Amino acid sequence: MNFLKELGIENQNYGACVGGEDWIKSTDSKKIDSINPATGEVIASVFQATVDDYEKVMLASEAAFSDWKKVPAPIRGQLIMEIGNALREKKDVLGSLVSLEMGKIKQEGDGEVQEMIDIADFAVGQSRMLYGKTMHSERQDHRMYEQWHPLGNVGVITAFNFPVAVWAWNACLAAICGDITIWKPSSSTPLCAVAVQNIANEVLKKHGYIGIFNTLIGSGSVVGERMLNDKRVQLVSFTGSTRMGRHVSKVVSERFGKTILELGGNNAIIVDETADMNMVIPAIAFGSVGTAGQRCTSTRRIIVQESRYDELVKRLVSAYEQVNIGDPLAKDTLMGPLVNQNSVSDYKNALEKVKEAGGEILYGGEVLEGNVVQPTIVKAENHWNIVQKETFAPILYIIAYKTLEDAITIHNDVPQGLSSSMFTLNMQNAETFLSSVGSDCGIANINIGTSGAEIGGAFGGEKETGGGRESGSDSWKQYMRRQTNTINWSKELPLAQGITFDLS
Repeated sequence: MNFLKELGIENQNYGACVGGEDWIKSTDSKKIDSINPATGEVIASVFQATVDDYEKVMLASEAAFSDWKKVPAPIRGQLIMEIGNALREKKDVLGSLVSLEMGKIKQEGDGEVQEMIDIADFAVGQSRMLYGKTMHSERQDHRMYEQWHPLGNVGVITAFNFPVAVWAWNACLAAICGDITIWKPSSSTPLCAVAVQNIANEVLKKHGYIGIFNTLIGSGSVVGERMLNDKRVQLVSFTGSTRMGRHVSKVVSERFGKTILELGGNNAIIVDETADMNMVIPAIAFGSVGTAGQRCTSTRRIIVQESRYDELVKRLVSAYEQVNIGDPLAKDTLMGPLVNQNSVSDYKNALEKVKEAGGEILYGGEVLEGNVVQPTIVKAENHWNIVQKETFAPILYIIAYKTLEDAITIHNDVPQGLSSSMFTLNMQNAETFLSSVGSDCGIANINIGTSGAEIGGAFGGEKETGGGRESGSDSWKQYMRRQTNTINWSKELPLAQGITFDLS
């Protein structure tokens, strides 16, 4: 495939790189085979980073930070602007690689690269707005303010479902804050990381920067655990399961490091009696079927007013019947495969538990071939154990409600708290859902689905979702350290709270 060559992907690739330099040509470890989830065929291989590779990258990162933190933030922003421009040039080919290696359809692959471009643009502007505050001191002739300084090395551990965008969310903001990024991508999508690092390398080499963006592709035991335990990594941004998030949080906090955690979602849409079904149906379909249900913001539950239940199910089944499933690179495909056989097993096991609980499959429920499954609609109850869990597959649970209070109770009665939505034409219902007695999620939408991150807004959730925020608002502050400064411009030394300490 020509786009692999254009992205610098070889049959055999290396797993460690100091940004702006050539890949470390280490072949002492096992290779990772990148598997096309649609066909089961090997695309290419990557030699995993070794312990020595890890140390080389960390030493280079520390050296890079010593210089990078001195560069004015607007100048750092100029580098990110060029990264964004390089991504624009490679959008089509990188989007194709995302589709090939992860399995999402080509439109979504291109859309993910567009997210990278958008966050780069956002970060460029943010580089001139790393604002502190000026405060009044209680002491005469004193001035007090706060400022923000670069933090250090940022470890970014990403998941397979967004193999490039989440790196950009972190790396672009970290860079304009004066930090260094060390990326451990998912072992399921190593080629995407190789491609992104190659793109970044071209920009870094052009300006003579070394070590701003670095990559370590390898096992959890060699790369992941070392990064979690390494005091040289001041912040770890982790995207993945709640189970692993607990481990990351525990290990990093024990050494007083910082974390950003983007964990599981069990996202719901409330459909009230006034909802416009012409908006509801495509929103649900995209949210539940897109990326084969493998987004943390995928729609998992529909909580529908009982008077609209039959109508919604009928129209939703009709929509599902129109979903073209197959080759993610084909023009008319709307849903590609699950990422691997483990995900297929999770899909099958979830549906077995549905049947055991007394649920009814209203549509789908079959494995078609290989990693390809049917998008599935299930009549369910919110309290069932399987509904309480996040299954990374296109399974949608339909739950009826009587009153709005009931709907909100059902909505919030899960351990996760990432994304939420309500479809309504009733202003009071909308405002209730967005109020303190409404959705308990980090994201709450009206007449927009649950799926997708909008650059500029802080992305993240509450409860078992981890509480982290990325991509917008004041999330840049997580990549910096706060410092409060008090300046005495008088000839006296008054103490705080009027304390006297007379030594005369």
